[in-house]
Amino acid sequence: MRHLLDTKTLGREEALRILDVAEDMADTQRREIKKLPTLRGKTVVNLFFEDSTRTRISFEAAAKRLSADVLNFSAKGSSVSKGESLQDTAQTLQAMGADAVVIRHGASGAPRTLATSGWITAGVVNAGDGTHEHPTQALLDAFTMRKRTFGDDSRGRDLAGLRVTIVGDILHSRVARSNVWLLDTLGADVTLVAPPTLVPQDVSAWPVRVLYDLDEAIADGCDALMMLRIQLERMNAAYFPTEREYSRRWGLDATRLAALGTGSMVMHPGPMNRGLEISADAADSPRSTVLEQVTNGVSVRMAVLYLLLAGATDEREDTR
Repeated sequence: MRHLLDTKTLGREEALRILDVAEDMADTQRREIKKLPTLRGKTVVNLFFEDSTRTRISFEAAAKRLSADVLNFSAKGSSVSKGESLQDTAQTLQAMGADAVVIRHGASGAPRTLATSGWITAGVVNAGDGTHEHPTQALLDAFTMRKRTFGDDSRGRDLAGLRVTIVGDILHSRVARSNVWLLDTLGADVTLVAPPTLVPQDVSAWPVRVLYDLDEAIADGCDALMMLRIQLERMNAAYFPTEREYSRRWGLDATRLAALGTGSMVMHPGPMNRGLEISADAADSPRSTVLEQVTNGVSVRMAVLYLLLAGATDEREDTR
């Protein structure tokens, strides 16, 4: 694997390989000593042009547990705030010897530009770009679903037949887009639920069905119900009357939680707006996978960095 830019172009075998390597990484994280020497001597740069505590810390933990050196670059207070371009920043990182760059950017397509421009030779991981994709979030979500569904017998399995319902701000969500493509590749059936104003115009080309009523979707049944954060910071118009109205019609409250089928899991990519898209009852219930997703995120990102860096090195050595 040279880069990880999206899930739309990620093949089934590639996706399963990442998930299976993540299983191995998760096993190492149960040991007393969690650190591995695998990426010793490699440098991973977290290049974040947008704020994101969870994703940055998760990637930093993943790289450090593989013994890589980590450089954290925040656009705020850097030369970027003085007008430096992405090209100049990239070439600076190249001069510093970066082996992998984890980039989060407000512009859709920025990670692909970085990977294909020729400015750097490092592997590029997309940690979220605009309203495009967030591939490692979708991979950790799939890992969590697979683990909850199959337990210790999850290796090598896809998600064929699993019914996943994604609810909320689909329009602005890169998490939703990455999940739709990956879940379809892995064989799951995906339903989107949202107010009509928060459904993308091109959704007819997606491998999903669309509903506008959460109660109808719950009555139809699902194995995983994923609640998305309402991204108020990305909204420049009134997409729904009030937050109270949104919570009443599309929020997961105690009543809707009780109506879920036995064994259904409740997911959220975080951070959560408690009381808006998800109630405290739902977020803290045994059905909730929120904390598991955080734990699994480190294992999945360890797998991605390993396949980008150590995997490539192993393959080169094998051909000598």
